[in-house]
Amino acid sequence: MYVIATAGHVDHGKSTLVRALTGIEPDRWAEERRRGMTIDLGFAWTRLPSGRRLAFVDVPGHERFVTNMLAGLGPVPAVMFVVAADQGWQAQSQEHWEAIRALGVERGLLVVTRCDLMDPALAVEEARSRVPWPVVTVSGSTGEGLDELRAALDRMVAGLPVPDVRAPVRLWIDRAFTIRGAGTVVTGTLAAGRLRVGDVLVLDGERVRVKGLQVAGEGAESVRGAARVAVNLRGVELERVARGKALLSAGDWVETAVVDARVEMGVGDPPRDRGVGDPPREAVLHVGSVSVPVRVRPFGGTGAVRLVLARALPLRVGDRALLRCSGRPIAGVVALDVLPPSLRRRGAGSRRAAELAPFAIAGARAPDAATVLGWRGVVRRADLVAMGLDPRPLDVPGAGEWLVDAGRWKELGDRLGAIVAGQPGIPVDAARTALGLPARELVEALVKAHPPLRVSDGRIDGEGVPEAVVEAVGRLRDELAGTPYLALEAARLPALGLTRQAVARAARAGLVLRLAEGVVLMPGADVAAVRILAGLPQPFTAGDARVALGTNRRVVIPLLEHLDRLRLTRRLDDRLRVVAEPGGEEERGDE
Repeated sequence: MYVIATAGHVDHGKSTLVRALTGIEPDRWAEERRRGMTIDLGFAWTRLPSGRRLAFVDVPGHERFVTNMLAGLGPVPAVMFVVAADQGWQAQSQEHWEAIRALGVERGLLVVTRCDLMDPALAVEEARSRVPWPVVTVSGSTGEGLDELRAALDRMVAGLPVPDVRAPVRLWIDRAFTIRGAGTVVTGTLAAGRLRVGDVLVLDGERVRVKGLQVAGEGAESVRGAARVAVNLRGVELERVARGKALLSAGDWVETAVVDARVEMGVGDPPRDRGVGDPPREAVLHVGSVSVPVRVRPFGGTGAVRLVLARALPLRVGDRALLRCSGRPIAGVVALDVLPPSLRRRGAGSRRAAELAPFAIAGARAPDAATVLGWRGVVRRADLVAMGLDPRPLDVPGAGEWLVDAGRWKELGDRLGAIVAGQPGIPVDAARTALGLPARELVEALVKAHPPLRVSDGRIDGEGVPEAVVEAVGRLRDELAGTPYLALEAARLPALGLTRQAVARAARAGLVLRLAEGVVLMPGADVAAVRILAGLPQPFTAGDARVALGTNRRVVIPLLEHLDRLRLTRRLDDRLRVVAEPGGEEERGDE
């Protein structure tokens, strides 16, 4: 099925024309039929001469119902633009045309109606000066020109792009009602993707199940875009659904209330001086079938803006929408970033403006996955997909689901090397925090990619022990030569060249035995201590050990705790210990 919208001034015969083409009354409400004007969206469908099925979204033309009109235009790729021969181009003709251009709709057909009432030549000439589409003249009342119109519609839809059936589902709801015996039904235009009976979708963050589907008045087990579709939802109260909400395939969409975008009036607009025609600070955003108030923050004359929405919407990079403010022309917007960074830090706004500037020019392409990754530095592959970006062409470093921009990867490697040089043996999680990375696996991948960095026992080491540290350990050995268990006071260690970082590096290399902060002995002192303690009457106290080793309480307590951990000694109670016998019960513990 193909789906197009009608557009044009009120009472120019749009609904009459749709009725003549389809045999279906698009004016659904009694009030619409009584007043002879479309107030809400109307829907009808037909089969073209080629056999293609075509659905119409008949949008209202009256200025008071422009929100409904925009809801109808939003999801469709082509338009049948209607101008009456006896009235010509009117105010709402211009407003509809501005909306069409701002949405970037490029395919359409200009239809001049009521040719039975007046020679259409003048209306054709006036409309063609604005609308660069093929023209057909018809009369919805007499049927004149309808065959030519059907053929022109057939040619137009044949050139429409084929929707991606594998695309994620985003069905903007434009109607919601209940049917006795069936329950809640919603309708909308399925622009791409596929819906099946039994599918689980997301509505307002909660999962709902598709109970039934209907297309062109007939039940269906499966519907592929593009199509006008009615969806029967299982167990969903009518109060939960309304126009402007969306049914989404689970896990495939970013729902955001802050969007960076470019503002453009449409192709062919004359260039504007900077500051002239800048967007309003308060406006209404129309996208799909929803209208939400937004606050607008321009980015310094670049054509880019930050939109802060009154509520979060499922949006993707490249989405087109309309920005409307009373007394101003309708403007088009194109989403450039749907998860933009905060602007709290000094200079953040200027940096963001510079990033967006190449994409803020009217007609410029939307950012791709490589660009957005460059902005963020680190991003999850699934997040890029949910933003509407394709990460498959990217050849970048990373780990697991995480991708890292190549320039950021080098910067992170340099920073990690500097951190390890200043703090050898830093835990992996501490390095992750220092680098601001979201996952431990990224740090481990960084280490692997930057030898001689290495991970051992959850800690990161660098290039080995510098000569200056080796020399400092030598000076410590000389100091402890006569009193191996009388550790130097912590304040004396830096004088030997053993700063906190140097001690950590030496301990990691096995050059010293670090018992506690500021308590450092030579390696092997623990094993030698066990031999001395074994000569004491068993059991012994910490005081006995202190005397036997010729040290003080500052050293003996952490030394005994260290020996306990190695199972070289064993505590009997709060005071007494014994030396574990090699191969004996004490060494085996509970075995």
